[in-house]
Amino acid sequence: MRLEAITWDRLVDRLAERLLGLKPADGSPWPRIAFDGAPAAAPGDLAARVHESLRIRGRPSLVVGTGGFLRPASVRLEHGHQDVDAYYDGWFDTGALWREVFGPLEPGGDGRVLPDLLDPVTDRATRSPYVQLPPGGLLLLHGPLLLRHWFPFDLSVHLLLSPGALRRRTPQAEHWTLPAFERYEDETDPAGTADVLVRADDPRRPAWSG
Repeated sequence: MRLEAITWDRLVDRLAERLLGLKPADGSPWPRIAFDGAPAAAPGDLAARVHESLRIRGRPSLVVGTGGFLRPASVRLEHGHQDVDAYYDGWFDTGALWREVFGPLEPGGDGRVLPDLLDPVTDRATRSPYVQLPPGGLLLLHGPLLLRHWFPFDLSVHLLLSPGALRRRTPQAEHWTLPAFERYEDETDPAGTADVLVRADDPRRPAWSG
């Protein structure tokens, strides 16, 4: 796939403009967008910038991170703190994401989304209030390994790092997660699956598929 060099500011603006005209295929009034990438690629930063760009254009959106939907430590760390299979298959509470985020945004849903469920630092429920997303408002969900769960995204953005860049930009204490991203590439091919591909090896000079 051919990628075009672009600045982050232009990329954010062009993504926001594209999202303004996005219509969900299933008839839902709420477009659902994925910002997929390893933590080192900072997909949450891009989601936040797109959210701000949409706000300036008068379009409401809600940024939700999968880090707020971790399973309790007693479950996700049952096999140790560095179990790659558990990270790949069991760290994130996909059931809660379906129930609290995607379910309310289905056709006929009420648009009341829970933005987070568990504080990963305290390992306690956040008790955050529900957020009412008005019709036409967009869900901007960010996190790693998103495209392997069959979530009903209307558009997906994958932030790609080469293996070398991923290793360099991942803190040493988190290098144990790297095999999970290798498996993700092999099994899901997010670069080939996503609607929009952003190469972020050089954080100052991104490139994208347009």
